[in-house]
Amino acid sequence: MTTPNQPPADPGVYLDDPNREPLEIDTEQRRGPAAFRWLTLAMEHLIATILVALIVSVSANVLGRSVLNHSLPWADELARMLFIWLIFVGAAAAFARYEHIAVDLLVRRLKPRAAYSLFLLQHLIIAALMGIMVWGGYLVMSRSTGRTAILGVPWNLINVSLVFCSLFIVTVALWRAWLCLRLMRQPGAAVRQPGD
Repeated sequence: MTTPNQPPADPGVYLDDPNREPLEIDTEQRRGPAAFRWLTLAMEHLIATILVALIVSVSANVLGRSVLNHSLPWADELARMLFIWLIFVGAAAAFARYEHIAVDLLVRRLKPRAAYSLFLLQHLIIAALMGIMVWGGYLVMSRSTGRTAILGVPWNLINVSLVFCSLFIVTVALWRAWLCLRLMRQPGAAVRQPGD
């Protein structure tokens, strides 16, 4: 609680978790493997492109209904496909930048070695679950031969977003798990290193 004479606390203090800093992928400060950084940037550009296409598609359908008094079924189908891609690519990019919602009350109170043990467990669980999604997505893709009803887009072009993004998350989670093991053995190695 702040008094009238005290300035409010900096909210950045609550957002920055010093226990996880070496695990982050930061494209500006060149932290993390170069392949992860480039893929994250590519995904963010893809997200922006998909978002623009989604806005155009939905706006075309709205204008078609309100101005022309005629619905555009292709715009609705395109919007659905773009939204699926936006969800999976967005989830992968947010995971790379550590931007998913997390309750970190316990981690902040732990000593670094215990915090990295918890992060190790977390990333092993994430890798296992995403591995199941990769396998499930592969099974769906291997059995899917159909196309969408209006645009005739192959379903596998939509399903590949699940497989690609899950595979990316598995790879990043395993890299972070390896880093956690390294940081648990050498707590002094937690200093930020380019390329870590």
